Amino acid sequence: MTDILLISGGTLIDGTGADPRPNRGIAVEGNQIVALGDEAANLVNDLSREEVAEIDATGKTIMPGLIDSHLHCSFDDVQSNDELFFHRDPTLVALVAAQNLRKMLRAGVTSFVDPDTSHGIGPALRDAVNAGVVQGPRITTGVQALLTAVGGTAGRLIPDEGTVGYAQIVNTKDEIVQWVRRHIKYGADWIKLHATGSVPGRSGELLVWNREEIKAACQTAHELSVPVMAHCRGAQSVKVCAEEGVDLILHASFMDDDGLEAVISNGASICPTFTFLANLADFGVRVQASSGMEDIFRGEIEQTAKMIRKAYDNGVRILSGSESGFALTPYGHWHGRELEIFVNSLDLTPVEAITTATKNGAWAMQMEDQLGTIEKDKLADIIIVDSDPTEDIRVLNNKNEISTVIADGEVLNLSDLWPSHESLAGWKVGNWAGEVLTWDKAYK
Repeated sequence: MTDILLISGGTLIDGTGADPRPNRGIAVEGNQIVALGDEAANLVNDLSREEVAEIDATGKTIMPGLIDSHLHCSFDDVQSNDELFFHRDPTLVALVAAQNLRKMLRAGVTSFVDPDTSHGIGPALRDAVNAGVVQGPRITTGVQALLTAVGGTAGRLIPDEGTVGYAQIVNTKDEIVQWVRRHIKYGADWIKLHATGSVPGRSGELLVWNREEIKAACQTAHELSVPVMAHCRGAQSVKVCAEEGVDLILHASFMDDDGLEAVISNGASICPTFTFLANLADFGVRVQASSGMEDIFRGEIEQTAKMIRKAYDNGVRILSGSESGFALTPYGHWHGRELEIFVNSLDLTPVEAITTATKNGAWAMQMEDQLGTIEKDKLADIIIVDSDPTEDIRVLNNKNEISTVIADGEVLNLSDLWPSHESLAGWKVGNWAGEVLTWDKAYK
């Protein structure tokens, strides 16, 4: 029986931000990295041939598994809010989500953060993965997003009270405290606030929580050692959420200098999640997505990216998230796209960009001491890429370039990781796009 897995040869990008270097050996025992370099070689030399399995990575790149810090595993490439809220049976949601997890593994995603889940299935799905009931990446998850009655991005589809899809409506500070506590009881690793929302007849997204409400949510969650993230697409929301205790700002759209100062002063992190906007701007026409918004979304990316770069230069932790789960960001196709945008729009180096999806993502997973880098005593989540992402960062967005995925120490059979299913009755009913934007469709 094999006791040690040795990865030899190739170039190592260890996820710490260090420059790539020749790999002199990575030894894995069980689910843990037990030795690197000369120590790995010495360890293997003391074992018999039968006790060692070797992967020769000559000519390839070895790096930590990708950590996607913002995706929605229960949405199943959804095409409309109506479809998502009113046409998804909770049992089918869980079954289909379990299948889609394997696509993420095939794309090199070994861990992800899901802010909010349809019917609140996130903790159950996480526990099923941890117990080996279903195969998938590690999951850190919320239950549902907390929204005020003003709503989120779905306007009047959001009810005045109660629950729908991924949303739990809260109308008073007492309800906020109550539902934060309940979600933590139900297994939430994160609490998510939908801080901004689209109001019919008003342009952009408005801050739809007041300070006291945000403070109440954060204080209640923090008292129970659970962090808070918030959807913020507007300058005011970034500033107020950072000042009132939100740990992770999603999007940070149109952040201004006051918002940046609040983020820096209060130690918040940012996950910009540009990928959805970039896909719509660059490829939406290819899948019959709504036209006329391309320049608006490109402008949002350009304006926000300047401030995200300032945040990065001031030491703010920046994370990579794909918002996979929508028709424009289907599972398994776009998990590395954010890194390309970081290189092109934030002027990060490829190594700096990779760190946002490895070491920094481990913070969002709440597993900094276990994940995100290839170091001794870390968990063995490792991918091997056929080419060099420091020469072309886009290779990390092409699953065909990822030749080996090791998750929790197990070398996965990639041919088993791209399942499909027939159409489900009533599952697809609306259109954000006429087709699902796969990687192949975008670049063919």
